[in-house]
Amino acid sequence: MNSREADVLGNQLSVLLEGGLYNQAHDLLSPILAQKMPFPLLGRIGAKLGSGSPAQVNPFLDQVAAGQTMGGWVVLGDALRVQYFLYPGSSVAFERCRAAAILADVWYGADILGERLPGSALAMDFETALDLLSPWRSDPNRWARRMVGVAVHVWAKRAHGAPQKASQAGQLLDFLECMFTEQDYDAVKGVGWGLKTIGKFYPALATDWLQHQVLRGGFRPLMLRKALTYLPPEVKMQVESARA
Repeated sequence: MNSREADVLGNQLSVLLEGGLYNQAHDLLSPILAQKMPFPLLGRIGAKLGSGSPAQVNPFLDQVAAGQTMGGWVVLGDALRVQYFLYPGSSVAFERCRAAAILADVWYGADILGERLPGSALAMDFETALDLLSPWRSDPNRWARRMVGVAVHVWAKRAHGAPQKASQAGQLLDFLECMFTEQDYDAVKGVGWGLKTIGKFYPALATDWLQHQVLRGGFRPLMLRKALTYLPPEVKMQVESARA
């Protein structure tokens, strides 16, 4: 399958869903999800679906989620991303993303979904996305908490150290402060990923912030190791000294 074929398939699925032909749409997409397929192609299919009416598309997306395939999470994530930007400020896509990650109940499901919706939203609609992500920091489910860190990773990667984004980087570090003492392994991996990428592109901000965090204590060593990943050796020594 190439990009053009993926777009054609997405359009075919959209026409079927407009007619309420969910079983036919499922039969058309299922063989694609049953094989290894490049994520960008699956994303194109999902984006086509996301541009349709949520009332018609979402029941089908529920079917896709129920299949619990890796490719299905890509299709779903990109469909929800498009829905979010078609209906700005709405929390519905975020709520569906959270529910899908909980259903997936595996790290790659949370990461695929987290990169596509909350990550993209944070990069392009910062304040609104930050508000929608705020309750996820203390969510009872570890996958929702993990996605907060995944979203921050996407933001930092796209900001790529731009000076005009430094104030947002500072906001995100403050936003993650309550999560630095996260204890669940899977959630720590996600939050640490976000901190690691901020440290890569905004090392001075990350260094000052980390030195404060280590004095507070209560964190898992894995969290600190990930946050220190891209920082220079001398910075690592400073932070470790503050910890000692």
